[in-house]
Amino acid sequence: MRAALTAGLAALGLDPALCGRLEAFAGLVLERNQVMNLTAITEPSAFAGLHLLDSLSLIPLAGLSSGTVVDVGTGAGFPGVPLAIALPEARVTLLDSLGKRIEFLRETCGALGLENTRCVHARAEEFGEREQFDWAVSRAVAPLPMLCELSLPLVRVGGRFLAMKSSHSQEELDEAGRAISILGGRVDWVKDYPIPGAEIQHRLICIEKTTPTPRKYPRRFSQLKKQPL
Repeated sequence: MRAALTAGLAALGLDPALCGRLEAFAGLVLERNQVMNLTAITEPSAFAGLHLLDSLSLIPLAGLSSGTVVDVGTGAGFPGVPLAIALPEARVTLLDSLGKRIEFLRETCGALGLENTRCVHARAEEFGEREQFDWAVSRAVAPLPMLCELSLPLVRVGGRFLAMKSSHSQEELDEAGRAISILGGRVDWVKDYPIPGAEIQHRLICIEKTTPTPRKYPRRFSQLKKQPL
């Protein structure tokens, strides 16, 4: 894993000294994964590329450096924990609806000494910190209209929502246009990018928050799932 991380960090223009904490995080995830379903990717170099370096790609792509970040549906901590490791000036909130995952992340962030993280057990549509964040990030496996309704209400006007998607997501992006507009956003840019060390391309969709989200959004999860915007 060390070789893959070293090469990947250099390709992203990031400090190779990050390797130690990133490897430690990987070790904690893979250890807990033996008794808890956190990831299907367990081969070290694949884990480095598809989890750690993919998460860190947001930094050069979006110019992330500081500010308040909420990782919506963080799961095992991607992309939020790698971002917190690489960006000590950022304040990262890890948000997930499953209590066991959040408890794992609290333990993990404590073990890694990440004082710039906060782990919150809550559903995104019920999380009360409305329009408080500079950045929302998510690579949750959900359709983009649903991700936008869960994430954009949390972003302040002038902030950004970064959605990590497949490079074959143009149809999904087209279908999300109405939702993005209703929720107070606009597509700022779309970038396809290679994951260092992997022959895979992903897509990052940046949505700018231009106006406040109407108070009736987000709706209850059952409703937004049944009747997406």
